[in-house]
Amino acid sequence: MNRAVREYNKYRSPEANARIVSASKESFKIEFTGPYCRTCGFYDYFEDLIYVLKDFGVESRIDEVEETDFGAIVSFSITEKRESE
Repeated sequence: MNRAVREYNKYRSPEANARIVSASKESFKIEFTGPYCRTCGFYDYFEDLIYVLKDFGVESRIDEVEETDFGAIVSFSITEKRESE
């Protein structure tokens, strides 16, 4: 999870920054902050993390998006985990 978030931030920061809020074997929450567009493509930033996680062997989906003053806290479920190569 940490490696995937670092990889995400490597290519999307400073426009969008991800930070792990909490994580378990079944789910995790990520806080997204930054000056990214909140009207068009809002969910694209969250969905991008799903693709990065897939590269690390974790299949996930978005369960809930809680908008905040500075971005959003997004709850994800882990749907499958495999050994990454």
